[in-house]
Amino acid sequence: MAPDQARALLEEERRTTLARLGMLTDDFKAIVAASLDTNADDEHDPEGATIAFERSQVDALVTQTRRRLAEIDDALARVDSGSYGTCEVCGRPIPDERLEARPTATTCVACAGREPVRSASPRPGASSP
Repeated sequence: MAPDQARALLEEERRTTLARLGMLTDDFKAIVAASLDTNADDEHDPEGATIAFERSQVDALVTQTRRRLAEIDDALARVDSGSYGTCEVCGRPIPDERLEARPTATTCVACAGREPVRSASPRPGASSP
C-alpha cells in the first residue's frame, strides 16, 4: 500500500475514533452527572447496580477506544518512518488486503497466526494489572 493511501486510511480511522471517544466521554460524564443528582446507593438501591454497570461498561469502551487511538497513532508513526506495511516479526511485507482490512496491523498473516490472541479488554473474572 502506498504511503499516501495508508496515511489517508489511517487519518480517516483516527477521525472516526476521535469522534467515538468524544461521544463515549460525553456518555460517561452524563452517567456520572445523573448519578450525582440522585441518592442512589449502588449497593442497596435496585437501580444502583444498573448505574454502576453502565458506568463501568462505558469506562471500558473509553479505555478500548483510547487503546485503538494509540494503535492508529503508532501506525501513522510507522508511515512517517517508512516501516509501515513491514511485518515486525519476520520483516516481510504485510499484504495490502490485510492492511486495508486492518490498517494498524503490525504483522503479516503468517506471523499473526502464531501470536497469542490479544484481548481488547480483560477476560471476565481476570484481575487487572
